[in-house]
Amino acid sequence: MQPVERSDFAASSEPAPVAPPLQPTWLRRLGILLFVILSFEVGLFLTVFPWLESWDQNRIASFTPWLRDLWDTGYFRGGLSGLGLVNVYISLAEIARFRRARATRLQR
Repeated sequence: MQPVERSDFAASSEPAPVAPPLQPTWLRRLGILLFVILSFEVGLFLTVFPWLESWDQNRIASFTPWLRDLWDTGYFRGGLSGLGLVNVYISLAEIARFRRARATRLQR
């Protein structure tokens, strides 16, 4: 078997894929804004809701006894609150990243 040369391989392959067109600036900013709002709201909900009285009054935990036991533990509630804090952190980090990128674009 003969070694395949680079020119033979390049000639037989398909053309290189074309990069997709860039999104308009307003559409990219809108996407970032919606992501930040959604992430912040979900994070705030997951941080606060497990510790309210209405947490015990839902149907999800009433399906099975072991699920009810898990649902009522402080570890589970704390885990959800921790996940909520991670979401809040992600939203704040995204805002900082967006502002930093915008500041560097303005300096050019």
